[in-house]
Amino acid sequence: MRPPSELDQLADRFVEEYAAAHPDVATGIGVPGHDDRWPDLTPEGHAGHAELLRTTINDAERIDPVDRREEVARSAMLERLGAELARYDAGWAQADLNTIQSPLQAFRLTFDLMPTATEEDWATIARRLAALPAALDGYAVGLEAAARAGRVSAARQVGLGAQMARRWAGSPDRPGFFTEFVAAAPAGAAGLSRDLQRTAQQASGALLGFADRIEHDLLPHAPEADGVGRDRYALESRYFAGIDLDLAETYAWGWDELARIVAEKQAVAESIAPGQGIEGAMAALDAAPARQVRGREALQAWLQETADRAIAALDGVHFDIPEPVKRIEGRLTPTTGLGVYYTAPTQDFSRPGRMWWSLPEGVTDMTTWRETTTVFHEGVPGHHLQIGQTVANARHLNRWQRLLCWCSGHGEGWALYSERLMAELGFLDDPGDRLGMLDAQELRAARVVLDIGVHLDLPIPSGRATGERWTYDVALAFLRAHVNMDDAMRVDELHRYLGWPGQAPVYKVGERVFLTCREQAQLRMGTDFDLKAWHRAVLDLGPLGLAPLAAELARM
Repeated sequence: MRPPSELDQLADRFVEEYAAAHPDVATGIGVPGHDDRWPDLTPEGHAGHAELLRTTINDAERIDPVDRREEVARSAMLERLGAELARYDAGWAQADLNTIQSPLQAFRLTFDLMPTATEEDWATIARRLAALPAALDGYAVGLEAAARAGRVSAARQVGLGAQMARRWAGSPDRPGFFTEFVAAAPAGAAGLSRDLQRTAQQASGALLGFADRIEHDLLPHAPEADGVGRDRYALESRYFAGIDLDLAETYAWGWDELARIVAEKQAVAESIAPGQGIEGAMAALDAAPARQVRGREALQAWLQETADRAIAALDGVHFDIPEPVKRIEGRLTPTTGLGVYYTAPTQDFSRPGRMWWSLPEGVTDMTTWRETTTVFHEGVPGHHLQIGQTVANARHLNRWQRLLCWCSGHGEGWALYSERLMAELGFLDDPGDRLGMLDAQELRAARVVLDIGVHLDLPIPSGRATGERWTYDVALAFLRAHVNMDDAMRVDELHRYLGWPGQAPVYKVGERVFLTCREQAQLRMGTDFDLKAWHRAVLDLGPLGLAPLAAELARM
């Protein structure tokens, strides 16, 4: 392996500085020494992070890449850090508060990733819990400063954020997350046990205070309208997609894609329950005993077995999976309302990649026909292969690319492409599993039109929904027509789109880029095209915004 270049050294330095400034991220990627702290989310902390981005961009611009690998890495760094800095310069990064992914969620989810095997691990947890009230106070100070500058989430997101904080804090008749979390600590020194209980209570109290504070201080500034408007939407879309989308063309394409998927669903449903339509086919699948998993333990076991089978079947045939990436964990979240998501392995793979399922309140059973495709999305060949191979790929990628670089358009686009790929390879030939894949595709296509339509206040094409313009009620009715899930989950989905503008469409947009670039490569290479080799070359590029990704794939 060649000695580190100037760009490699810059990337390594940026990882260390970023991890020090964002200890929750350090925990996620496995950079030691920060597991008892939290990021500084005050205006001064935000200014410091923006300056880190700015100086790193300036340093990267001055470096001449030594080879093609570095040209790709430098392009990725300039595009990704530039998109992140643009959010700070516009004041919206400082205002992050929503129902799905903002600093609020990190104060809860980070504990899922912390080691808990030893007394020393629990002592670290106690110190991090003790630091949480001050960190939440800093977060509130930063949000209030952003609000005074005219940057604040919609009133609905502020209210839902307060509800989430109170739910995690618990109540006199229902223990909160932190109380239940520290109760799992092994019996040890009495002093540590007291520290854990005390700091858990303090953390819960801080969440309750945070909820009251944001309602009192942010709601007077928060707009009632859920839509964010064209200017902010373009900014957020650019950040999540890594490309300047033609939003009008994407909106029109989304409607066409939605109609195509619905037609294919109808054909598959007819093969399952002739004459009963899509709802009848789904009801038949839900009633089939062989497709039911009952209880949390059985569900977790099914997730693990399904992921392991996919890895065994794909390795050496369709992909060459690195040895540490062959290990994945399927887990259920300890709290509800977080959806399904993936967490990356640490840089040394001591903590493996994990796919997480968050069940609705009171739900312990599940039917597998909906979930098989999601295992492929979160596991292999989806996020786990993509991210795990990236972490392991020191030969082609620098440390920043392996641990910190992320673009939703690339990551979620690959994962959705992976679902389509598994259907092409025959892993979703079962009509029920295929209907589940198409159902997931319909959700992602519906997201494209709803997200762009709501935030840009675009007209609805005639006959496509229950109104002529997007409103909250029209959007919810639209989801009820196109998303097969419990109504509470549909509402959560809608709240996600309203509070995280520009992110939801990039699943289908990214998939579109991968499919288009693959088709172009097949046309260029003809009979020499090798799908396995193409996939390897794509993954070796590492994460990229969709614009630089398309440019690189055009070279293949």
